[in-house]
Amino acid sequence: MSDSGIRRAGAGENDQYDYIVIGAGSSGCAVAGRLADQPGVTVALLETGPDDHHYTVWAPVGVAKLAVKENPRNYGYHTAPQPALNNRVSFQPRGRGLGGSSSINGMVYIRGHRNDYDRWAQLGCRGWSFEEVLPYFRKAEANGRLPNGRDDAFHGAHGPLHVCDQRTLNPFSRRFVDAALQAGMRLNSDFNGQHQEGVGLYQVTQYNGERWNTARAYLHRGDATDASFSGGRDALAVLTGTIALRIEFDGKRATGVRVLRDGVTRSLHARREVVVCAGAFNSPQLLLASGIGPGEHLREMGIDVVHDLPGVGENLQDHIDITIKKAVPTADLYGYSWRNIVRMIPELMRYRRDRTGMFASNIIEAGGFTRSQAGLTEPDLQFAFILALVGSRGKNAGKKAPPGYSCHATNLRPKSRGVVRLRSRDMREAPLIDPRYLSVESDMDNLVTGVRLIRRIFAQPALAQAGGRELMTDDFGPGEGDEHAIRAYIREHADTLFHPVGTCKMGVDELAVVDPELRVRGVEGLRVADASVMPTLIGGNTNAPTIMIAEKAADLIRAAVH
Repeated sequence: MSDSGIRRAGAGENDQYDYIVIGAGSSGCAVAGRLADQPGVTVALLETGPDDHHYTVWAPVGVAKLAVKENPRNYGYHTAPQPALNNRVSFQPRGRGLGGSSSINGMVYIRGHRNDYDRWAQLGCRGWSFEEVLPYFRKAEANGRLPNGRDDAFHGAHGPLHVCDQRTLNPFSRRFVDAALQAGMRLNSDFNGQHQEGVGLYQVTQYNGERWNTARAYLHRGDATDASFSGGRDALAVLTGTIALRIEFDGKRATGVRVLRDGVTRSLHARREVVVCAGAFNSPQLLLASGIGPGEHLREMGIDVVHDLPGVGENLQDHIDITIKKAVPTADLYGYSWRNIVRMIPELMRYRRDRTGMFASNIIEAGGFTRSQAGLTEPDLQFAFILALVGSRGKNAGKKAPPGYSCHATNLRPKSRGVVRLRSRDMREAPLIDPRYLSVESDMDNLVTGVRLIRRIFAQPALAQAGGRELMTDDFGPGEGDEHAIRAYIREHADTLFHPVGTCKMGVDELAVVDPELRVRGVEGLRVADASVMPTLIGGNTNAPTIMIAEKAADLIRAAVH
């Protein structure tokens, strides 16, 4: 894919822009692209990492390499030791480079439950109910299922973000769906339609068998008819390899950003607004490093307080989940054996020829949503069926696992709350991340139910007939399983599903960081527009909601000058 459509900013570029957007991830690309579509407006998009032109980004199977360990396109953060996880440190992948986490994620397109957004509105986030955000989901989306390119009640056909069904369905994905139906779940062909509950096949952010990240959607300007099209905007300057060191202020007004680029420190000035889109970890980190946050913490770090805002870095929420694995000796699944390696050779040729086959898979083709107990108003558990044995993450990643399959059970609305703080005032150092996983006992109870439901699905004929053996669950025992053993297993193996949100939460209470128009409270000319503004986690994967937030943010920003 050519990058000729992006105007690169060089050393001689103008340091004055109407808008400066910090972070070219799922939200930043969308905000910058939409703002740059305005006539007579100039936008600078700052990104620490490289461009997204690499085979591991655009080949969907590359997720197996990008998401699980630190690399040039993944910050690879780690949490503080987690007491409820036997003091384990959790690996926290975050995308680094154009497209951000949309360049390394599993590409699963899920919006969440309509009740999630109605709760935001009930919490004082005026304008963020489901009916009010649905138009932005539709605006962003180009769903390949829509006949004749016509929008329907829930989906868009003409947006920049391609959403489609898997081009080549793995037979084990169908086995999982059939097994879940045999276990009593119902079929759902569209998790983003009228109802979320049920089991089925996930839609993904791909086009013609390639990942469709937000850089392709909003920067490279690929459209719904030609994936190779690349059209630039003279108004948009994309600055890769650029570290935002701090936001600069004149009194209480944000005036620009101090950056480090090519070894040179300089200031970029924003005539209208600075928009922070650096994600749930780096957005609060940047605000803190710039003097906005809990005053006591800032003074401890030797940072002058611009505005004492106690909620910055608070309210960290993340989806924690548990995985059950089953080794199955078949070349239909991903893993290391001579038979699997031999199969990958023609599969690679197939992908290079027509973008189909096992290299076109995101490895997470099927899943579903269910309720852990009767009486709940919406599903609180999500399943993600993986066509491989989920391996180690972080520094231990790369160990060769045999072929098999896994299934995640995710607690969709955890009650545990964590925090992000500074380790130092230097933005080049990773922040302190403490999710406080399972610090509320009900979160553990939810995962126990999830383990039992997965094993019930695995025991159904559709999957059991394929053979194989479960790994590390011998002491669970028959039937429902020994609860003590299951809880011990969760403490030793539960981990993040990579969906941190909430650390610059939107709202009207004393811990709100931004108001419902995403303006940082107590200062002027500064907004946050990414997953960090979510007051509560949504019931599903967070990439699609983050893009929705960016689409709405662009409209809010444009409206401010009229």
